[in-house]
Amino acid sequence: MSKKPISFGKISFNFTKGSLDENKDESASGFGTFGRTPIQEHKDIEEIAEDLESQHVHQVMGIKNFGKKAKNFNLEEMMEQARKTAQEANKLKMEQLSTEKSADKNVNTMGPQPTQSTQKNDSNDESSDDDDLIGPAIPSSLLAKDPDKVNSGDEGKNDTTKGEEDSYDELSGSDDDELSLEKRIPNTHEVEMRHGTKAVVAVAVDPSGARLATGSVDYDVSFWDFAGMDSSMRSFRTLQPCENHPIKALQYSATGDSILVVSGSAQAKVLDRDGFEVLECVKGDQYIADMARTKGHTATLNSGCWHPHIREEFMTCSQDGTLRLWLTESPKQHKNVIKPRQQGGLKTNPTSCAFSRDGNTVACGCYDGSIQMWDHRKNFVNTTVILRDAHQKQNEMSCISFSYMGSSLVSRSNDDTMKIWDLRNFKKPLNTFGNLFSRYEQTDCSFSPDDSMVFTGESLDRNQDVGRLRFYNSKTFEEVLNLDITKSHVIKAVWHAKLNQIFVGCGNGIVKCYYDNKRSLRGAKLCIVKTNRKKQSMEVVSSQQIITPHALPLFRQEKLRTSKKKMEKDRLDPMKSRRPDLPITSGQGGRVAASGSTLSSFVIRNLGLSKRVDDDQDPREAILKYAKEAEENPFWVAPAYKKTQPKAIFQESDDGPSDAKKPKTDS
Repeated sequence: MSKKPISFGKISFNFTKGSLDENKDESASGFGTFGRTPIQEHKDIEEIAEDLESQHVHQVMGIKNFGKKAKNFNLEEMMEQARKTAQEANKLKMEQLSTEKSADKNVNTMGPQPTQSTQKNDSNDESSDDDDLIGPAIPSSLLAKDPDKVNSGDEGKNDTTKGEEDSYDELSGSDDDELSLEKRIPNTHEVEMRHGTKAVVAVAVDPSGARLATGSVDYDVSFWDFAGMDSSMRSFRTLQPCENHPIKALQYSATGDSILVVSGSAQAKVLDRDGFEVLECVKGDQYIADMARTKGHTATLNSGCWHPHIREEFMTCSQDGTLRLWLTESPKQHKNVIKPRQQGGLKTNPTSCAFSRDGNTVACGCYDGSIQMWDHRKNFVNTTVILRDAHQKQNEMSCISFSYMGSSLVSRSNDDTMKIWDLRNFKKPLNTFGNLFSRYEQTDCSFSPDDSMVFTGESLDRNQDVGRLRFYNSKTFEEVLNLDITKSHVIKAVWHAKLNQIFVGCGNGIVKCYYDNKRSLRGAKLCIVKTNRKKQSMEVVSSQQIITPHALPLFRQEKLRTSKKKMEKDRLDPMKSRRPDLPITSGQGGRVAASGSTLSSFVIRNLGLSKRVDDDQDPREAILKYAKEAEENPFWVAPAYKKTQPKAIFQESDDGPSDAKKPKTDS
């Protein structure tokens, strides 16, 4: 006996569907039922919802629907169909490659025909239904490929494979692989920038490629902004950050917001992007023998570089025989100190230093010809890798550089050689490039961005007239290109990976930039297209000229609020306060006491010295020289008595003694 469901009312609808009439008693319940609910099919529920919606629309708006209904797609079935079709096409390809040419005609019959016909019918049905579809189109990646195109003859197969190869070339960039090494070097165009007249021994480009910094032995550091320069290629700022010390190394940090300046002094400096000083490292105590107990370097610096990943850490090496790691937060004391040693345990001077690309290795090239490395994650007491006699002793190792992959190392020394090393077998070099003359302690060497080449600069020898930049294959060690730079030494060379441009610092103060017009980006290409336009002065003459002198700043009088301030200002003005002249002292107030500070010295210097009589002249003859002229043209006495006494009467002299006093007579 079945229980009757309990309901809270009865709401009935007049539906026209037959399925609703059958289940009228069950669906006519109120707000719900207790007990087991009647089970309806999913299809019936959808039909009920659609009819309810259409009735509401018809009652409110007077229309039954909004046009054609969008078709629903089953993505799982479509993906399964595409997968099956791809498997069949791949199977047909393999069979076509394995069979001989004689069996090429029968390849079309090898596939399963029922599946093809079914797929054709399905595709025809879908194409016929496309007119009735509403909404976005089906993604092409989900659509199954037509097997007829796959099973068509050799021409169709060749076309598809060719298209796949082209798309693969575009994605993988295989055009660069097809280019020879010489064509990968961006040297089709060049731009020249003038730093000064002395040798440019430091060149740095920020990671984004927007700015360039150059340093020279003339103490100057110049900043170049590619976005703001025009074709005249002038730097926007030149300064002397380390006073009278030559610049030895420059490098931008990993984020490009600061630049490390290593000079001939014992203190490295960090500047911001605009050249303003951020910090200066402390100088150590030169009277302490143990360099680990001093807070900084005590001798001139040789080189320095930033950590590739830790943005606030940098390293410097000095003639005091130490490498020191610094943090920008604490420039008053080094973070770590490293002391490289010779074969016998004595100290040796590191002349160049570098971080590996991953930042886990600290390496330096020393004056004794050794290359020494330490693990950055451990203490710096014992070396992880050390190679004695890497280069000739008593020669500066000017540069060491790690490859971008981190498996190779290239080193440059003033013994006229450059050597390339494999870090997995570090006992002997892979190759030694000789006859590379170097005069400077900063001569550079590095890898190309794809590690396919190594390059270095060459200084001018006695019988040479052009400095060159040499490129070598890092695998076969053959010379790829010998690029003539300028009639001077080639010292620094930086190949920027993002810009694909090469910046070269020369011994005559010139910085050259080489780029490829097609495969280089931004950088110098931004400046070369801008013309240096002078501002044209507009000459506009007004018909009526109005002169208001009191409106000019020169004649404008300040209105002082109180009389006290006005009196104080007038007191400072020597004209308004009528200040008397100050007494003359030697060189005071702009009046030099050349004529003497007293009246007597003035008379002596201006009257006495100007009419000075020579010592060897007889004074009597000097006076009688003017006797005739005084008699003919009297000037002092005779003109006064000319009218009253035309004839001069002089007292006649008596030979007897003159009685100046009457004798006393007795009375």
